[in-house]
Amino acid sequence: MTIQPPVPRPLTREQYYELGRQGYFDGRRVELIFGEVIEMSPINWPHVVGCRKTAELLETVFAGVAWIGRNDPLDLTHSDPQPDVSVIAGRFENYADHPTTALLVVEVADATLSYDLTTKAELYATAGILEYWVLDVTGRELHVFRDPLANASLGITAYQSRQTFGPADSVSPLAVPTASVRVADLLP
Repeated sequence: MTIQPPVPRPLTREQYYELGRQGYFDGRRVELIFGEVIEMSPINWPHVVGCRKTAELLETVFAGVAWIGRNDPLDLTHSDPQPDVSVIAGRFENYADHPTTALLVVEVADATLSYDLTTKAELYATAGILEYWVLDVTGRELHVFRDPLANASLGITAYQSRQTFGPADSVSPLAVPTASVRVADLLP
């Protein structure tokens, strides 16, 4: 008889929310990523400023097209991330539950840059989010990911395009290609 080692079982979103209702996460900032509960790092002031500037600027850029989420959960398979900023098509009043996709997701990184450039990029690509930005407040850069594509042989989904922009550069969101966002206007 072969003894099998224990295999971790990812949590479903329903299990995650039930644990939350039972108070398991009280006093902790957590997200569900690929079925695993991840404790989030503390929020420092440059992160707050980057989030606020990004959200306010994107509210102007996407006026009449989409609404802007600020740390609002997205309902993704075995995941319930709370991106720093998300751009959701339509009006928030028209949603009966958490959105399941976004036109654009932005994570503001200071202590989490590596995680945001890898795990979070894979998460959002797997969910089919067409555009993902990582605002690196320490390195003063904006990383723009586009074109998610599944690679069956590797069993992952990744973005096919990744560009890095500095403070003097501008970028146009895919959903509003006539708009121009200056990276310096996002940075603290």
